[in-house]
Amino acid sequence: MSGVDIVLVKPGSQRQLYGELSTFQLTGIEPPLWGALLAACLRAEGFSVVLYDAEVENWDYRTTAGRIAEARPLLAAIVVSGTNPTASTMNMTGAREILLRLKECAPDIKTALTGLHPSALPERTMKEEPVDFVIDGEGIRTLPALLRVLKSRETDYQIGGLWHRAGEKIISNPRAPLVADLDALPMPAWDLLPMERYRAHTWHCFDNLRARSPYGVIYTSLGCPFRCSFCCINAIFGKPGIRYRSPERVIEEIDLLVNRFGIRNIKIMDELFVLDKPRVARFCDLLIARGYDLNMWAYARTDTVDPDILAKMRKAGIRWVCYGFESANQRVLKGVHKQQDRMRQAVEMTYDADINILANFMFGLPDDDYDTMQETLEMAKEINSEYANFYCVMAQPGAALYEEALRKGWPLPETWEGYSHLGYESLPLPTKTLTGPQVLEFRDRAFHDYFSSPRYLEKIRRRFGEEVEAFVREMLVRKPKRKHLPEGVCRGLAGKTPIVEMPPPDYNDAHNPDQR
Repeated sequence: MSGVDIVLVKPGSQRQLYGELSTFQLTGIEPPLWGALLAACLRAEGFSVVLYDAEVENWDYRTTAGRIAEARPLLAAIVVSGTNPTASTMNMTGAREILLRLKECAPDIKTALTGLHPSALPERTMKEEPVDFVIDGEGIRTLPALLRVLKSRETDYQIGGLWHRAGEKIISNPRAPLVADLDALPMPAWDLLPMERYRAHTWHCFDNLRARSPYGVIYTSLGCPFRCSFCCINAIFGKPGIRYRSPERVIEEIDLLVNRFGIRNIKIMDELFVLDKPRVARFCDLLIARGYDLNMWAYARTDTVDPDILAKMRKAGIRWVCYGFESANQRVLKGVHKQQDRMRQAVEMTYDADINILANFMFGLPDDDYDTMQETLEMAKEINSEYANFYCVMAQPGAALYEEALRKGWPLPETWEGYSHLGYESLPLPTKTLTGPQVLEFRDRAFHDYFSSPRYLEKIRRRFGEEVEAFVREMLVRKPKRKHLPEGVCRGLAGKTPIVEMPPPDYNDAHNPDQR
């Protein structure tokens, strides 16, 4: 008896990615947008599709493989792209474990890996992973073409974006062209997922911590036109650039999420939502006319917002805006090709519009030292945003910084789990003067310093109430466990010399700043 044409699987383990923090539901679980979009595109072409989210189901690797085997698909495709692009690489461990167990219980099922990480490292993925095919690029054109070949029992794999094996030889094809008209794509197949079980991030629901579910994500554009060297978002698209959906088409999807699935909490997952302001204004006007009581958040740049667009966004239900401040030091930002203007003006305008700020900061950029990281921490405390993410710099596959690390022999994590910011294996990239563990130690202490600040706690109490203040205090008790931070190592803080000195990274050009 034949099964379905394809099973798409989102791998992932909350405990693997977030360590002990996952036990307390401090993290959100987002529905797999890319998997749902691929499922919808395949279904529109007449293929039978099953979409599994192993993370939200809390399946272990063996259970996930068993579920795939039960569906008897012609092709099992593991989708290692998240709505957060950095989640792709750290999910590769889970993808491999699922593939290994699937080979044990159903060796005849053909397998594929698709998503951002396989697109960033297609050849390495083919060499290292127990997989039959790798999809290089979006996959929207490649997967249907592959299924047609498999159904016909032919072996002509001259398909754009497909990597495959011919005996011991690995064969690649040029990427398929990107989809030009995003409005022509179907709505993501949200009906294939348990939408009621997804939960928003805690900070997103500071207005009501008991109402984190259900949770939805939408996209209004794909890609980013900028070239920040630490970012890997464009690896799946092949180059910087941005493509838009029409505001009308996006509103149709919001209608679906609200009216069919009862969703109020929504993430706009665009890498840069506020860029084309007339388009954003049109989107907001359409949404305001609906009269929905939404709690949405979106990304913006400090140099793309103004009071009028922020006021319109707030009226439409965008209650949080995320700014990637990254660093307070212009020299450090310039070193990663990040331009950041009007930061303080944007903060004031956003607060005036009654919009909460999610502020992103990065420690361990190539030109960072203790002084510049302390400068960034002080800026974060001055901004005093309603929530802040403090990231260590990871040279993510697909980012220019990863290629530079390979060329210059900088140390990288030994496992894909090491790319997880909050995981036990986490190991940041070293800077010119600091080791990865020193950066990691600064980050963890900075997190505690920020969220335990009396000024921050007072603001949270005034804005959201005593319950949320108590939640933040409890959050501080839940500290991530770190393999690379044994007791007594790197206990320096905020510009101070560590108690235990550690040597600087062994760069070939460590003493020549002009090399970078």
